[in-house]
Amino acid sequence: MQKINLSDELKSNAYPGRGIVIGRSANGRYAATAYFIMGRSANSRNRVFVKEGDGIRTQAFDPSKMEDPSLIIYAPVRVLDKAHTIVTNGDQTDTIFDGMKKGLTFEQSLRSREFEPDGPNYTPRISGLLTVENGIFGYTMSILKSDSGNPAQCLRFTFDYPNAPAGEGHFISTYITDGNPLPSFEGEPKPVDVPDDIDAWTSMIWSSLNEDNKVSLFVRYIDIQSGSFETRIVNKNQ
Repeated sequence: MQKINLSDELKSNAYPGRGIVIGRSANGRYAATAYFIMGRSANSRNRVFVKEGDGIRTQAFDPSKMEDPSLIIYAPVRVLDKAHTIVTNGDQTDTIFDGMKKGLTFEQSLRSREFEPDGPNYTPRISGLLTVENGIFGYTMSILKSDSGNPAQCLRFTFDYPNAPAGEGHFISTYITDGNPLPSFEGEPKPVDVPDDIDAWTSMIWSSLNEDNKVSLFVRYIDIQSGSFETRIVNKNQ
C-alpha cells in the first residue's frame, strides 16, 4: 500500500474521531506513537489528557459539566513490564493490560471486547501495542467494528508489523469521515512517514486536526536501545 501524507489526510477530514499512529522514526532510533481524540458534543470536548504513571488518562476539564463519563473517561496509554506500551481509544487498554499480565496475547485479550455500545454509531475500538525488547521494535494494531452498522456481528481485524522498518508507520482512526451515523474506518491501517523530531511530529499532527473538533493529543518516542522515552501532551482546553 502506498504511503499517504498524514497531514493532508487529517486536514481533509473534519472528523476522523480518535486516531492512533505507530511506527519507527526515520533514523531508526525511536519507536513512535501518537493518539488523538476529537469531539462533536460538549461532553466529548470537555476533556484533557493527564499523565498517570508511565501512561495517561482522560479527565474532565470542567467536572461540573461532565454528563456521561462511561465512554469518554479511560486510560488511553498504559505500560506493561516496561517493554509493552498499550494505546487504545477506550477502557480496553485495561483489558489488554490485564490479559497480557495473565499470559494472553494482545489479540486474545481483545476477544472479550466488542465495539462501543453507542448505537447507531457503534464506534470501533481501535488498539495498538508497541513492543520494545532487546533492541528490537515491532507493533500490532487492532480494530473491533460492527458489520456495516449491524450490532449483531463484531468484526475483528489484527495487523502485525514485526521488526518495524525505519521511517515507516501506520495510521488508523475510528471513522472514515463525519456523518450521522458516523461511518466506521475501513481497510488496513494507512502507511505514513515517521520523522525523527518528536516536537515537529507533534506540531504537524495537532495543527492538521480540525480546529473545532480536536480535543487532545499524546505523542511518545521510545529509544529502542535504552527503553527511555519522551512524551508530549497537547490539550485544547487550558
